[in-house]
Amino acid sequence: MAGAASSRVLDGAGPCDHGKVNVLLRNPRREIEIDGPITVVNLLSRLDLNRESVLVIRDGELVAGDATLADSESIEIRPVISGGHR
Repeated sequence: MAGAASSRVLDGAGPCDHGKVNVLLRNPRREIEIDGPITVVNLLSRLDLNRESVLVIRDGELVAGDATLADSESIEIRPVISGGHR
């Protein structure tokens, strides 16, 4: 994972340290901390994730790519799942 030196995998689902953005990744589920503040675009780049392949969620709402994630904020990154109607 790119930027691993500035992120830390958490053992549990406890609160993150001040100055870090708490990131919950799905599929596979894992939780990391990233130095903040950081924009969504920069966060996804650091995690080697394509913006079009994931949803970034904060407090149940989608977050725009140009939004800045503040210190001590918690977000979730979920893969986009699409299906067609047959």
